Formats: sequence, structure tokens, C-alpha cells
Amino acid sequence: MTAPGPPVSPPAVPPPPVPLAASGGRYVGLAGAVLLAVAGYLGGVLPDVPLGVTPASIWRAPDGPATLTCWLVGTALLVGAWWSLRDGAPSTRWAYVTAGLWALPLLFAPPLGSRDVYSYACQGWTYAHGVDPYAVGVAAAGCPWLDTVAPIWRDTPAPYGPVFVLLAALAVSLGGGLTGTLVLLRVIAVAGLLLAALCLPGLARATGTPTRRAAWLALAGPLVGVHLVAGAHNDAVMLGLLLCGLLVVIRRPGWPPALLLAGALLGLAVTVKASAVVVVPFAALAAVRGRHTVRALLRDGGWLAGGLLGAVLVTSAVSGLGFGWVGGLTHSGDSEQWTSPPTAVGFVVDYAGALVGRDPQAVPVIRAVALLLLAGVLVVLWWRSWRALRQLDDARRRVAGAPDDDRAPLGGRALVKPARVEVAGSRVALRGAALALVATVVLSPVFHPWYATWPLALLALTATRTTWFVLPTAAAAFLALPDGTNLARFTKAPGALATTALLLAVLLRAARAARAARRR
Repeated sequence: MTAPGPPVSPPAVPPPPVPLAASGGRYVGLAGAVLLAVAGYLGGVLPDVPLGVTPASIWRAPDGPATLTCWLVGTALLVGAWWSLRDGAPSTRWAYVTAGLWALPLLFAPPLGSRDVYSYACQGWTYAHGVDPYAVGVAAAGCPWLDTVAPIWRDTPAPYGPVFVLLAALAVSLGGGLTGTLVLLRVIAVAGLLLAALCLPGLARATGTPTRRAAWLALAGPLVGVHLVAGAHNDAVMLGLLLCGLLVVIRRPGWPPALLLAGALLGLAVTVKASAVVVVPFAALAAVRGRHTVRALLRDGGWLAGGLLGAVLVTSAVSGLGFGWVGGLTHSGDSEQWTSPPTAVGFVVDYAGALVGRDPQAVPVIRAVALLLLAGVLVVLWWRSWRALRQLDDARRRVAGAPDDDRAPLGGRALVKPARVEVAGSRVALRGAALALVATVVLSPVFHPWYATWPLALLALTATRTTWFVLPTAAAAFLALPDGTNLARFTKAPGALATTALLLAVLLRAARAARAARRR
């Protein structure tokens, strides 16, 4: 009788082949990224290239036609390739590899689309040389690289928190000059982006979203490569800290050490860019373990708030700048462009007043009204999330101890097993945070293209339909030229009218949908 041999393992199942359209899209996007990098070398935000006055003057420059052609074609290719897979890449690994491949040419390109990185360098230089960047502008501080900074920001104090000022000063101290400083600022931005990339899979699992879709939407978009990688915007650092804090909350709700850590990470995000603060109330909802009662919210949310306040107080004290950065936030709206809906509405009111011989000066008034509206919207979003979580608590009680095939209806949907209820809870909290960031972007007094990356990551984790936020994100990629010129400056009247008309159409549609929902 023959002795039995070793067990034979089943043959490995090969991964499914990548669809031809996706494979072609990968290299179309790569070609677009290469063209954008070429446009950067021909006419990007180089230190010795002056800020373009008009698109026509850029065209008349020695390499102007080649610069604008590479920029327009490259942006179109990158946007088209990203758009074609908006419902999800073939696999998570494919999404990460493709996003990295597209970012590679832009990683070694000059700064693109904005001169903010030079403002960062001068603000870091100001602090490193013992001057308070929240008290004076970089011109008064005597920054040696002043000519590289956009004129509108030369006399304004820094609008960023102390953590980023410390990071910028570190880049200046270690960089040894402007080029070294820019390289280190880009390294800092890429580190923030990598931290966000590491956190996305865990958050996607917690919300029941395919990681391949979340990673593709959040990391492969044209705004990420151009403005967060090549432009080295500090929004990348804010997003990395924000997603990391949310992941800790989602993974370990109700555990004080984890909540303190999560609060500290969220506090660091706030002390990079203060707009991250709108996410904190929704993170407090996710921090509750078990039933969502007021007592549980105060207990678990209190630990989270303690970590956040500790991070803010410590960084403000360590920097020696105190809370001067809060005052610097008031200067972030010095720029007036129609890309901000409240500013666009203010422009239209001023135009209407001019027709009857009046000068309403409506822009600051409409902006103030929009900020009050934002506060109300944030309260409503939080309350709706709170109520949804309370309903999920009831569903959790109904499915506890029930057989696996029992179904607990909630809001017309069926949730299977307690684990599904937990996923729904995480999704509710993060979706509220995503919509809070959307409201912040839409109702803020100023909008720059890279602001669209704030809600993009959380919407990629929670939204069921993608077109409504992918389309405006793709359109925002065409707003800036490689040398930092913003096309909104040259389309003030038509842009303001179009934005106001679009806003009215959206409000009308929302009102009709609300009436239909009430009738149902």
C-alpha cells in the first residue's frame, strides 16, 4: 500500500485581467502628467518668472504657446483618465500604483498652479529669524525671496496655524536656501498625502466602501497631483492628519487613550489649516461607543475635545506665537473672485445696483450672511447625523441576538447583522463630516481650486453617487495656469453671473426635492 503524499494545495487563482480601457486610461493620464510637468519647466512658477498679467501676455512669452498647449492638453488628459474610472479602479493596488505613477512626473516638476509655496517659504523665514509672522507681512519682515511671492500676499500676516509655521521654519533652516526650502516643503506635503493614503483603506472598510473606488477618487484626481504634489500646498498635511485622527476614532471608539490621540491629531490638523475644525463635531459622534446618549457624547466627546485642546495649546505655546494665528484668518478673504459663490452673488448685486446708479458694496455683506448660513448648515448637518445615529441604536437593539437572516428595517432599508449597523454608523458620521466640508468650501468667502480636495477624500468614502462632486472637481482643474495665474481674475462678470445662476438652479431643485419628499 502506497503511503499518502503531501497534501496538494489548490492552484493559485490569477488576478482578473485589467480591462483594456483602464489600462489605456493609466497611460493617457501619465501622458497628461508628463505634459503638465513640461509646462512647468516652460512657464511654471519658477523663481525668476514674473506673475503673468493676462493669459494673452503669457501666450506672447517666448515659450507661451507651448506652455499653454501642454498645460491645456495635459490637464484634459489627466481629467479625462480620472473621470473615466470615477466608479472605481480595477483593484485597490491598481489605483495606488496608478496614482503614484501620475504623481511621479509632478514630483520633480517646478511648482505649478500657485505661488503659495513661496509664501510658505517666506513665512517660515520670518519665524526662523525671530519675527512674528502673525504680526507683519513677509515684506515688512525682510524676506530675501519677496519677489517670488504673489503681490497680494506680501503685506498680509500668515493665515496658517503654528504647526505649519513651525514646519515651514524647519524647511528654511534645513534647506539652506530657496531651492532647498521648496524641496523640503514638497517633501512635507507628500508626507501628508502618504499619511492620507495609508488611512484610506481602514476608513473604507469601516464605511463599507470599496477601497479601489475611495483610493482612486481621493488620490488620483488632477487637483491632487498639480496642487498638493507639485504645488506643495499645506492642505495635504491637513488632510493626512485629519484622516488619521478619524481612523483612530473609528477604530477605537469609547477608549480614552485612543480618543485623546485622535483629538490631538485633529488638533494638529486645525493648527495647520483652521477649516479642519468643522469635522470635529462629527468626529465626536463617531467617538461614542454603544448608545448615542447625551451622557455618552459628553463623556467620549470630552476625551476627544481634551486631546484637541491640548494639541492646540501645546503647539501655540511651543511656537511662542500664542493665538495670533486666529487673527491671521481674517486676511484669507482679501482676494475677491467669483469662484466663491457668496462673492459671486455679491458681484451680481453690485452690478444690479450700478444699473440704477447705486453702489451697494454687497460683497462683504453677502459674505457675512454666508458665514452665518454656514453656521446654521453645520448645526443642521450635525443634528441630522445625531438623529440618524439614534435610529441606528434602535436598529442595533433589534438585531442584537437575532438570527443572521433576521432583518431590521431602518428608513426603508434592511440592515443585516449587527456588523452592518456598525458600518452604517461610521458612514453616517463621516458623511456628515464630508458634507460639513462641502458647505465650508461652498459658503467660504474665497475659493481656490485645491480647496476642493478637502471634502473629496471623505466624499470618496461615503457618497453613493459620484458625478455631483467629481464634475466640479474636474472643472476646478482648469481654473489656474501653470505660472499661478487664476483665470477667475479675467472672467469676473461672466463667472459671477454663471455662478449665481447655477446656485439659483441648485436651490430651486433642492426645494422641489424637499417638497416631493414631504409629500411622500
